Amino acid sequence: ETPAKKTAAKKTAAKKPAAKKATTKKTTTKTKAAKAEDGESAAKKPAAKRTTKKTEAKPGTKLVIVESPAKAKTIGKYLGRGYTVTASMGHIRDLPASTLGIDVEHGYTPKYITIKGKTALVKDLKAEAKKAQTVYLATDPDREGEAISWHLANILGLDPHEPNRVTFDEITKKGVKEGMSHPRAIDEDLFNAQQARRVLDRLVGYKLSPFLWRKVRRGLSAGRVQSVAVRLIDDREKEIENFKPDEYWNVDATLGAGHKSFVARLATDANGKKLLPKSETEARAIEKGLEGASYVVSELKRGKRAKQPTPAFITSTLQQEASRRLGFTATRTMRAAQTLYEGVDIAGHGTMGLITYMRTDSLRISDEAVAAAKEYIAGAYGEAYICPYKRTWKTKSATAAQDAHEAIRPSVPGLTPDEVDKSISGDTAKLYRMIWSRFMASQMADCQQDTVSVTVSAADYHFKASGYTVTFDGFTALYEEATDEKEKKETSLPPLEEGQVLKLRELKSEQKFTQPPARYTEATLIKALEENGIGRPSTYAPIITTIIDRGYVERDQKKLKPTLLGRAVDGLMLEQFPHIVDVDFSAQMEKNLDKVESGKADWRKTVDDFYQGFEASLEQAEKNMEGKKVKVPDEPSSEVCDLCGRPMVIKVGKYGKFLACSGFPECRGTKRLVKDTGGICPKCGKGRMLERKSAKGRIYYGCERYPDCDFMTWDMPVATKCEKCGSTLFRKGSKLYCAKEGCGFEMPVPKKD
Repeated sequence: ETPAKKTAAKKTAAKKPAAKKATTKKTTTKTKAAKAEDGESAAKKPAAKRTTKKTEAKPGTKLVIVESPAKAKTIGKYLGRGYTVTASMGHIRDLPASTLGIDVEHGYTPKYITIKGKTALVKDLKAEAKKAQTVYLATDPDREGEAISWHLANILGLDPHEPNRVTFDEITKKGVKEGMSHPRAIDEDLFNAQQARRVLDRLVGYKLSPFLWRKVRRGLSAGRVQSVAVRLIDDREKEIENFKPDEYWNVDATLGAGHKSFVARLATDANGKKLLPKSETEARAIEKGLEGASYVVSELKRGKRAKQPTPAFITSTLQQEASRRLGFTATRTMRAAQTLYEGVDIAGHGTMGLITYMRTDSLRISDEAVAAAKEYIAGAYGEAYICPYKRTWKTKSATAAQDAHEAIRPSVPGLTPDEVDKSISGDTAKLYRMIWSRFMASQMADCQQDTVSVTVSAADYHFKASGYTVTFDGFTALYEEATDEKEKKETSLPPLEEGQVLKLRELKSEQKFTQPPARYTEATLIKALEENGIGRPSTYAPIITTIIDRGYVERDQKKLKPTLLGRAVDGLMLEQFPHIVDVDFSAQMEKNLDKVESGKADWRKTVDDFYQGFEASLEQAEKNMEGKKVKVPDEPSSEVCDLCGRPMVIKVGKYGKFLACSGFPECRGTKRLVKDTGGICPKCGKGRMLERKSAKGRIYYGCERYPDCDFMTWDMPVATKCEKCGSTLFRKGSKLYCAKEGCGFEMPVPKKD
């Protein structure tokens, strides 16, 4: 099948009976290169089983094709009689897995084939389309959705220039009726942007992966955007390793004003020069200079400030906030969001989509949604809580294509999380509450605060403190954004006046050290990708999933850490293909794809401009690395070999990580890899508490003496010991508890400085 046929040819082909395929079994030999994975996965998953009841179009009805059965069910209820709604089960065609599938010599023409396992589904769709009066393609309103519709049109013999494409920004009765009343032709620019990305990533993955096989390790694969993400994580790890902490000392004075007290910190000397002691000697000298000093309020500044709410979610901020607030991975977030968009059964409302489309870069909110939100706010909180003007936020992306959707918001603002919780639970309920609260808060009044900052003079030094009082809570009555960084602490200050003499209750110097940058979490990595212009809303979750699945990155206490393999591959990529892992280069490529989407650039030329340089780099890399191979260092462990007593190292095999003797091949001793938490089993008091994984991949903790001791728990052991019996404590939520039978000790989780 070719990706593009002339309209007239399609119509002619559609009228002819389908020719029977030859039954001769074709055999092919798959090369190692052919088995290499693509850079970015797109429709590579095995076809989902069709568990829904088969829907057949009745003659004369209008056929609507969507991606999923859940979406089909919701839309079918809204359209009613005269319509048949069925699902394509995602992508139906893709590039072949066994060959490159791109004719580089003839304009990078892709060779699309029906995805394995979907032949029967395609046959059904053709039969249904043949019986239907009209066929509408109603896949998701983004690049991937447009690509699915384009392939459906190609397979079903539809004219892509005819108005057979409909989109739904929200799957509600209103949204579906609105979408169906404005059919359009398939947006070929939008499809070409997706096609260009697919071709680019296939070329990189298919051409680069065999190079990694030969120069690093068999079975590796490379990706265009994923390689940049690995570089970001590896660069951060290098920053941490090379970081040299600087010592400094905080000098704090606890000062009394009547019956109340507050803490002020040393800020400047008498001339206004900033002071930050670098050693204990300097700190003690300042303390000595303050002996017998009088502490007087020398300056008092009062003011007012208004704190504004954050805008409704876009894809990146939704994933970041769900990671910080709910502990969700990006994939888990998007799975729940997809369910909310496609539709769920709500008591009293029937099946409906609860949120607008969840892949968007736009912060725009419709006037209708704003009005509905303000109506709810007035009734629930009062008129004073309504924002008195229309809030607008500037979208980072300037392209009209990316501003096609609204921000992510509840499709029916008046439908509260409490009402929804009666019908749904789990991830979808938690995510809906967060989306609803954030959207509502964005339309509420500012939080009003009275601020005060005080300068206290003592001898030749100045101490400073600041604080605020909330005079009107505004949007904070409903929602405040979670943050990754620790906010600057502000003290609640007692009533003060200039010239007031304060009583020194304590003068304390504390040693501190500057801290290295933190490892990326999923939230902060997505933020970095977005800020650097790498990837787009639909790619953030697959990027993170891919680099973890390939073993280049691993999660360590929810932080993303490069593996030794990841660091070796990143080093090779940086040395031989610097433009592939260059952040600015990748960002420019995204802009080029945006130009294709907006019709300002030709997709073939965009691919060619990239490929010419890439091909030259690949040829040069082969020459540079001739006869060379990158050694991936073994990861050391604390275990020793039971056979020879030598230290064991962590290796990666077909079924994941395992322990192997460092004396291989002389000694072939191996062990199952377990992670020692440092805790001791509270039941037997002998075995170490080891981290294990269930069959579904969920982490739990069990005694190493199993099956002799069967103690296990989902709660993580911690270093803190029980104050009552000395046993290992376990963490559950915000508390620590002792699991030893009969003890019952509990305590809150200690706060970090």
